[in-house]
Amino acid sequence: MRTCTNALLRLLASILVLITVTGLLAGCSTQAAAPPVTEQSRDLMDDDADGVINARDKCPGTPHSAIVDNDGCPRLVERSESSDLHILFANDSTVIPTNFLGQIKRMADFLANYPEARIELKGYASPVGASDYNLGLSQRRAKVVRQQLIEFGVSPNRIKTLGFGDTVPVAANTREQSNTLSRRVTARVRGERGNVLEEWTIFSLRAD
Repeated sequence: MRTCTNALLRLLASILVLITVTGLLAGCSTQAAAPPVTEQSRDLMDDDADGVINARDKCPGTPHSAIVDNDGCPRLVERSESSDLHILFANDSTVIPTNFLGQIKRMADFLANYPEARIELKGYASPVGASDYNLGLSQRRAKVVRQQLIEFGVSPNRIKTLGFGDTVPVAANTREQSNTLSRRVTARVRGERGNVLEEWTIFSLRAD
């Protein structure tokens, strides 16, 4: 009799343990923990479509066709061009002949396109008369060209003038031709700037 009672008690204990475990499992299934919430701290968008996300893009707004580096900045290629000025004057004159005004205007436009460029005007005179006088004449010729550039919109601090007098005459077939060509103001300006290097594809429209 005692043996049956002990067996029955062990059975009841096992049933209670099973009920307890089942209840715990049921509670876990109905009260599952919520998934962790993550916050996006970096901007993964690419607003200028250059292949570099906003969070890493140091040059936003690059042209669509530009070749960019790992920071999203366009690669630049240096390009340069030059413009020459060659004004001739009459004997013992500082008056700019009308037919040379267009050349001065083109130089002013060139300087406007290259705001970092500066111009050095070199004045000369023919070897006629006293050298001291010719030195002053060459300086005055350079200054009248300078003034004309200023009137065309060039900032005065971008223009330098030099006078060489009659020390550098132009070689020619005759003395008269040499004197005519020596009464001059000359200048050469080189402008440089960086242009965005573009990536051309078969879908690009390119004007030749």
